Amino acid sequence: MSGNYPAGLDNLAMTQDGMLAREQALAAGLSLAAIRERLSRGSWQRIYPGVYAAFTGKVIRSSELWAAVLHAGVGAALSHDTAAELDGLRKRECAIHVTVPVERRVVPVSGLVIHRTDRIARTRHPAKMPPRTRVEETVLDLTQAARTFDEAFDWLCRGCGGRFTTPDRILEAMALRKKVRWRAELTAALAEVAGGVHSVLELQYVRHVERAHGLPSARRQVKVVRGQRSEYRDNLYDEYGVAVETDGSASHPVEARWSDIARDNAAAIDGVLTLRYGWFNVTTRPCYVAAQVAAVLNSRGWPGAPRRCGPTCSIAPLP
Repeated sequence: MSGNYPAGLDNLAMTQDGMLAREQALAAGLSLAAIRERLSRGSWQRIYPGVYAAFTGKVIRSSELWAAVLHAGVGAALSHDTAAELDGLRKRECAIHVTVPVERRVVPVSGLVIHRTDRIARTRHPAKMPPRTRVEETVLDLTQAARTFDEAFDWLCRGCGGRFTTPDRILEAMALRKKVRWRAELTAALAEVAGGVHSVLELQYVRHVERAHGLPSARRQVKVVRGQRSEYRDNLYDEYGVAVETDGSASHPVEARWSDIARDNAAAIDGVLTLRYGWFNVTTRPCYVAAQVAAVLNSRGWPGAPRRCGPTCSIAPLP
């Protein structure tokens, strides 16, 4: 935008990535006739009813998001997957999610998903632009949209493991919600996250391998600095010089395997023996994994013995 515009309208369009709502243009002093004239000659583009791109050419993602907020009306905030996209919790999502006050009715348009809440003032971040929900609210929204609890737990890990928010902030936000699916499970899971568990597979290891079989408690996500680089060990049994790494990737790239080998070799120089397990072993053979970890811990001085996790537990001398 430039030239022959009411004072302030250029700046407003710039802060909104080139987007303007009809009401904003009228409030600034532009007439309906002037708006129609710009649309007819193509210097403005209609994005949604009453929402315009005040420029020609391609509409980029940030402008699309502003247009969605303006279409949803005053007080609206990008939320769910879209807020997660903006804050770096996930890659770009095609559909745009917007949360509006519960009483608001928004004209349906393709590609726009509308959510409603009676807590919009609390859930909306006070400063970030374009307007979006607070990270802890975004994480909770995504746990409620998850198909499984494992998927919900993964969102907790992304939010806290990536240091976008904290377990305490999520708990505070959850306490203000009347209805929360998996409330007890999420509360327990946040305690695990606070203790250093950063993935669904790590949670499976802690609960079904370590605790279920009476193994000593490892420290989680232990930072190790080598030169200019920092590494993290998933589970470190300091006293016995044993580390257990879990890899939940369905496919492990060759370069990642070499990186793992280099880390394990470096740990060996420090006197740390590394055991590494994938999804299959931890989730389908937890008793075997427990027996193996126990055997290595015993060889390093642990005086205990693994216990059977139940009547069908396969804990037995290793072949």
